[in-house]
Amino acid sequence: MYDVIIIGAGPAGLTAAIYALRAGKSVLVLEALAYGGQIINTPEIDNYPALPHVSGFDFASALYKQALSFGAKVIFEAAAAIENNGETKTVVTSKNNRFESNSVIIATGAKNRPMNIEREKELIGKGVSYCATCDGMFYRNKDAAVVGGGNTALEDALFLSAICRRVYIIHRRDEFRGDAKAVEQLKQKDNVEFVLDSVVSKLIGEERLNAVEVTNTNDGTARTIDVSAVFVAIGQMPNNEAFSNVVTLDEHGYIRAGESCETGTPGIFAAGDCRTKSLRQLTTAVADGSISGSQT
Repeated sequence: MYDVIIIGAGPAGLTAAIYALRAGKSVLVLEALAYGGQIINTPEIDNYPALPHVSGFDFASALYKQALSFGAKVIFEAAAAIENNGETKTVVTSKNNRFESNSVIIATGAKNRPMNIEREKELIGKGVSYCATCDGMFYRNKDAAVVGGGNTALEDALFLSAICRRVYIIHRRDEFRGDAKAVEQLKQKDNVEFVLDSVVSKLIGEERLNAVEVTNTNDGTARTIDVSAVFVAIGQMPNNEAFSNVVTLDEHGYIRAGESCETGTPGIFAAGDCRTKSLRQLTTAVADGSISGSQT
């Protein structure tokens, strides 16, 4: 029996653990994969107050160690279901372990959104990747493409431009959603080409990716671009389906919860990228963690 069970060991979940532990609560953190969440793949964080240029890995590692130092218990098992018993909650894991608590904080974050085109899954690890900082060095001095128009795509392109021979940024619109500063930086790169108003329509290659077919969204014309890798950065999807019996999801699968992080079910909170919100950033994730951790 724990005072609080936190599902997810990303910035929101670990911050919630710290706040709950400092309030004298017993805390269990359940994590399906590895601590840190998406931020662990960011090579350099520039928008977190007072910590310029810290790497995502260093930030996540420090946060994890801090939570452990306060007494958090972390078990690396996926939460498969939440049972609402009224005053208490039971979290069932993928290994059929059952843990009880007075409160549950869902901080599952979000997962990468696929392009949903033919052979995408087949070529994962063979030229298709969703993490430039993880896999970029495999394509050093080769040509690569980045798909997307947000900050992640722009950051991926900047990172790859330093190690790849040529980088193509493929975006379905004619303007980027990401920071204007990053766009300007990319415009200054001699080895970066913008492929706008375009989508990847085909992945080409037998054993490995050799090229992508790109179709213009305005006139339907197609173009083949020779690349050894395509890095997909077109957004994320929440992973909340398993908890739809105890929380309400919006049309995109995010948990309906406001700035209080309350889900509408007493004792169950949602924190970080998994909940409905206008801005999903590291700062808002840790803010959610501090709010939800303080209310348990």
